[in-house]
Amino acid sequence: MNKLALLFHGLRLAGLSNSLKALAYTKLKDRLDAKFLPPPTPSQPRAIGRLVSAASVPGGARFKFESSTLTARFLTPDFLFLGWDGAEMLPSYAVEKEEWTIINPLLGNRDGSWLLQSNALKLSVSPDGLLLFYDSKDQLIRREEPPLKLGSGWLHKATLPPEACVYGLGERAAKLNLRPGHYRLWNKDPGGGYGRGADPLYITMPLYLCLQEGTCFLAFYDNTCDGTVTLDGSAEMRFEGGPLRYYLAFGAPAETLKRYTELTGRAPLPPRWALGYQHSRWGFNSEEEMRRVFRGFRDNHLRLSALYMDIDYLDGYRVFTPDLERYPALHEFAATLEKTDTHLVGMTDPGVKLDPEWDIYMSGLAENAFCRDPEGNLLTGVVWPGWTVYPDFTDPYVREWWGSLYPRLLKHGISGLWHDMNEPAAFTASGDGSLPLCTRHNMDGEGGDHRRAHNVYGLLMDRAACEAWRKLKPDKRPFILSRSGWAGLQRYAWCWTGDIETSWQAVRQTVATVLGLGLSGLPYSGPDTGGFTKHPSTELYIRWFQLDSFLPVFRTHCAFYLPKREPWEFGSQALEILRAQLEMRHKLMPYWYTLAWKASRTGEPPVRPLFWDDPWNRDLWEVDDAFMCGDCFLVAPVMEKGALVRRVVPPTGEWFDYWSDEIYPGGAAVSLDAPLDRLPLLVKAGSIVPVSEMGMLILHVFHPGKSGKCSGILYSDEGDGYGPWRVDRFSLSETGVQGYELAWTSEGDYPLPYSEAKIVTHGFDGLEIKLKKL
Repeated sequence: MNKLALLFHGLRLAGLSNSLKALAYTKLKDRLDAKFLPPPTPSQPRAIGRLVSAASVPGGARFKFESSTLTARFLTPDFLFLGWDGAEMLPSYAVEKEEWTIINPLLGNRDGSWLLQSNALKLSVSPDGLLLFYDSKDQLIRREEPPLKLGSGWLHKATLPPEACVYGLGERAAKLNLRPGHYRLWNKDPGGGYGRGADPLYITMPLYLCLQEGTCFLAFYDNTCDGTVTLDGSAEMRFEGGPLRYYLAFGAPAETLKRYTELTGRAPLPPRWALGYQHSRWGFNSEEEMRRVFRGFRDNHLRLSALYMDIDYLDGYRVFTPDLERYPALHEFAATLEKTDTHLVGMTDPGVKLDPEWDIYMSGLAENAFCRDPEGNLLTGVVWPGWTVYPDFTDPYVREWWGSLYPRLLKHGISGLWHDMNEPAAFTASGDGSLPLCTRHNMDGEGGDHRRAHNVYGLLMDRAACEAWRKLKPDKRPFILSRSGWAGLQRYAWCWTGDIETSWQAVRQTVATVLGLGLSGLPYSGPDTGGFTKHPSTELYIRWFQLDSFLPVFRTHCAFYLPKREPWEFGSQALEILRAQLEMRHKLMPYWYTLAWKASRTGEPPVRPLFWDDPWNRDLWEVDDAFMCGDCFLVAPVMEKGALVRRVVPPTGEWFDYWSDEIYPGGAAVSLDAPLDRLPLLVKAGSIVPVSEMGMLILHVFHPGKSGKCSGILYSDEGDGYGPWRVDRFSLSETGVQGYELAWTSEGDYPLPYSEAKIVTHGFDGLEIKLKKL
């Protein structure tokens, strides 16, 4: 979006009054930073010097250089912590697991270099500070140059081999493989409807996964400051401040992500309803309109799990304060929704309207909850309510105060929370649309300014809400959808990809962005179906809807000035197609819920790149127009206008066309029929897919082909809360020429929530499968 278009877009969204306030705020922001932040002065880079000594410490070693020290600790045999200049693991907003079983690697000297070695990994530290990492077969995995201290910041480089592909860095509007590229580490509302190339976006993370010939590693830099990542011949990390401390995990992609989420926490099992279809719009504007939309879904026999209320449901944009004139019976409406297992989700922004006659504002003043400038003056910005103040979520007491406000929403029957504008965003006429960098923050008692606090602001808002929810509703699992966050966000919230443009290119970008978020440890994400800024054509909406029905967050949303986007608004043919897609998502709920359970235990995202189970197949490393949904489905969405055929190259193995049962070999191009009413899907041979229909459990068993392996798993519980559960496992074996036997084992106390179980076979040519409960 060019500057002129962006200006008009901003005026349309924010209004003339707030746009004029934004001009005044921009001047205030610039004046404060000019006054309190010293201008950057050139400083000579500080090298670490020569290695002086090495000594063992619990779990690793400390290497002393002439101008720095390096601490290296093995947390597990294939997972390392490294900290320069005395940096330690704590304190950290990202780290959840603080205690690790101490292992004792070997420390020795060979040819002048020190070697620190576990049974899986070897670190070589040369006299000039060059770090080399080898696997147990002495294959070089990673090569690091000695770091440079740049004023208060750091420059750190790791060499990348020519074939290496790099993924992650949080939310990016780029190809799945981010190399080559230059990226900023600063959470930002891009303004308007963004497309490919916009950088940065709402969730940036100093984490990347590198896939190279025969090996893979994940690198996470625990530094919240502004920075950049340049990927070309090396992976160059440059931070404006903060410590140089990082973690390296080695192994297959699934193993490295398992280690990372062991460190930073795993996404808890969500309420089951959150995995269904969610419908939203900025501009419902009244309870009457939302009731009309709900009736439309019911009358058209369309599955619906959640209805969202955007910021227009609030009284004058005052957070936690629904407008009861336009929403007079909100609790009654929420109860009506819940009778059909539909749930009400309400938005909350961090900005608090500066209103001396409003009790929340006055309470925050009394609790000293709001951010201030270095002289102690209240820091004001401009967002939807006009002049606004911002809670300091880096203060534990403020997080508790903020959490005490959520009953004001929960009493109206709201089942989920939606956090927006929490980068934090502010309306500005130019420059960075956030708080002044000099803004003071508590930083959990350490003290600091916005340069350190900015990237974790949204994370800590989500933490405040999640911790409050668990106290207020201990028998219900929290559901929070957040626009911003940082490393560890998965512990508290899901995310969506923000105000993506409406275009065919955006459909393709959605796949790369969601996959990149998953490889960054965030398993639950998805876009605004149809895009945020323009109205999609019927064909574009159908194709986007089909794609999103196989993403974790399946939600339609758009701006207030666009035509209505309910399924029936696109005509009768589209309605039939969209209804069928909603039914498919609903029938696959046992499969989705099992994927969510697995994510809570291993950190594996439900949606994965094609290379996930075949990581050394270089032909798959840059595929970002198709993806795996769990272990079973290969999803190849249509991404071009008018296309009726979809070409895809599946991984090795054998694959069934979901619609025809035709079998295709992996590794070769396949052309799949893709009429408008069909999402091209392949199913991996040997899959057992659990489906729910009419209260029955239907196990779709796909012939194992040459692999001979066929198994599946099913997780069940009440769908919310923390009560009994069960895990059912299925394994197929041949019983001779007459057929097969499907062994069924169970654990857990929750009763099977289906009236009966039935088998549907694919590729067995009429051979019988007997179900044997063990």
